[in-house]
Amino acid sequence: MAVTNSLTKASQKMGMTAYLNQDAVRQQVNSIVGSKRGTSFITSVVSAVQATPALQECTNTSILSAALLGESLNLSPSAALGQFWIIPYNNKKKGVKEAQFQLGANGYKQLAMRTGQYKDIDFIVIHEGEYKGRDKFTGKQLFEFIQDDDEREALPVSGYLAYFELNNGFRKAVYWTKNKMEKHASQYSQAFDLESYRKLQAGQIPQTDLWKYSSYWYSNFDGMAEKTLIKHLLSKYGILSTEMIQATDADGAVINDDGTKNYVEIETVENVPAPAKEEKAAAPEAPVEDPAAALFGGK
Repeated sequence: MAVTNSLTKASQKMGMTAYLNQDAVRQQVNSIVGSKRGTSFITSVVSAVQATPALQECTNTSILSAALLGESLNLSPSAALGQFWIIPYNNKKKGVKEAQFQLGANGYKQLAMRTGQYKDIDFIVIHEGEYKGRDKFTGKQLFEFIQDDDEREALPVSGYLAYFELNNGFRKAVYWTKNKMEKHASQYSQAFDLESYRKLQAGQIPQTDLWKYSSYWYSNFDGMAEKTLIKHLLSKYGILSTEMIQATDADGAVINDDGTKNYVEIETVENVPAPAKEEKAAAPEAPVEDPAAALFGGK
């Protein structure tokens, strides 16, 4: 949700608290979120900026635009909820730092469940030994989950599974191996390098250089895998509401003053966890066989 041009001329050196307390800004916020929610919205934005120092270097209008979009979708920027984030990025073309709207896995799930069409939607990390190949008649992937949580979590991750079931009985599941997810991240995230990730996993990165690998793909690979696969599953096979389409379109974008969105020519601010331009430039994936037989009682 873009900020009007009359507000973009405000000094970008102004602190976020002072910026949001300007009469013109407050009027715009109240017109979008309502006067009753305006104060709590401003508090949440200020808290998000204070929690991420690099955001303080971003343009105030881009921060507000990202926050207003999340608010219009009735999603929370709280990191604990994982619904959406406001992420600082370097825009070399403009020569400024801007804030990017990033939808989280829980944001996708929340928007899906609000449609009233989904009976269930979930994501499962698959551990070594749980994937049992394909059914020789249907070609569908089969899984046998280890029942002891401590035992399974001690095993290496071999892949990722996302699935949903609609109220009308339609079911769909998608499985990606970890190797496929790593290649996807390397191809579509400019904040991630596969060779560096494998060195990091092997403990080959010097302690003094660890700050360079704070991107979510490095620090929380499974979490980014969840967002990626849930987004792929819903975008390709799900029922999408208007707000889901709006959120998916804005995911990974800097929202400009005129409402247009930028997805490219942007680089992450150093030392800031940032899920990069996730799947926006990805070519359509070939359909992956549905392992629903293993998930839904063999039906």
